[in-house]
Amino acid sequence: MKRDSIETPEMTIGIDLGDRSSELCMLGRGAHKPQFVSSKTTRTALVRALRPYRGARVIMETGTHSPWLARLLDELGYEVIVAHARQVHLITHSDRKDDRFDAEQLARLGRVDPALLSPVSVRSEQVSRDLMIVKTRASLVTMRTVMVNQARGFAKSLGHRLPRCAPSALPKRLEKQIGLDLFPGLREQMEMIALLSEKIARLEHEIERLSKDCYPQTMLLRQIAGVGPITALTFVLTIEDPNRFERSRMVGAYLGLRPRKRDSGQRHPQLRISKAGDTMLRYLLVQAAHYILGPFGPDSDLRRYGERIATRGGSAAKKKAVVAVARKLSVLLHRLWITGEVYEPIGYGRLDEDLAA
Repeated sequence: MKRDSIETPEMTIGIDLGDRSSELCMLGRGAHKPQFVSSKTTRTALVRALRPYRGARVIMETGTHSPWLARLLDELGYEVIVAHARQVHLITHSDRKDDRFDAEQLARLGRVDPALLSPVSVRSEQVSRDLMIVKTRASLVTMRTVMVNQARGFAKSLGHRLPRCAPSALPKRLEKQIGLDLFPGLREQMEMIALLSEKIARLEHEIERLSKDCYPQTMLLRQIAGVGPITALTFVLTIEDPNRFERSRMVGAYLGLRPRKRDSGQRHPQLRISKAGDTMLRYLLVQAAHYILGPFGPDSDLRRYGERIATRGGSAAKKKAVVAVARKLSVLLHRLWITGEVYEPIGYGRLDEDLAA
């Protein structure tokens, strides 16, 4: 949706999207006094408000409503730019923040140079729908974890311990070993945990089917030990188009796995990672890195790389090793996707400079 040209358009429109209503700021070329319009945040109302300015450059921030509106306006012929909300400091750090001010700042920044807005790519509707399956499963897993932890906490307060096992196996094992009358509400908790486990298993089966039928490239990524169907599908759906990265090593920075920089003169402080990318994918990559470095992870260049970092000492060495392996894993996944090559655990990382540390 982003265009390479930064030529000043005839009309630039900034939109501050609210959940129910939105503020639009219209700024013509050479105009110093903007015009403001309020609109309901619906397809019909926003299209009606923008209809007189067909072909204009429209700028909005990332948010709940930005994906569907960006896709709609792009289809209608507008030049759409979705600004990274965390990067527009003139708005986020302003001491006079309101909806009209935000819309005006978006319009003025978009008129000068869209690159100042750190524009992001908007996923297609189909990819967004498929990604909802993965996110729904993650939500159900979180709900199940909360209920399991609550049940274990209640039992401990009475001097008992529930069996150690996988969450999906807990209801049957508890009923067999201890019974479901240990405390009031335990039976209802186990019934809900069993129901959640059933729904999670059904979604995992759908993820497998979706990967096989619609995203066969995920099989390339699953060559790496520790990368299962959920991580592989989430990676493919989040990146969507691997060719938008000139080099594979850019993926690590895109996912927020590179250290932040605040260099000044001779000062080069070591900072934490930026965490600027997709939170769920970053979490899955870190979990895969834990497996690669864990007791069951097979020997590989990734494991050896992490072990070298972990042995450098320091209280945070192991954490740094996990993050470093997650970053290198993201680079490797992109490389496999682009090339379609067969992955060799030992020696593959030396075939291309993109995989260098």
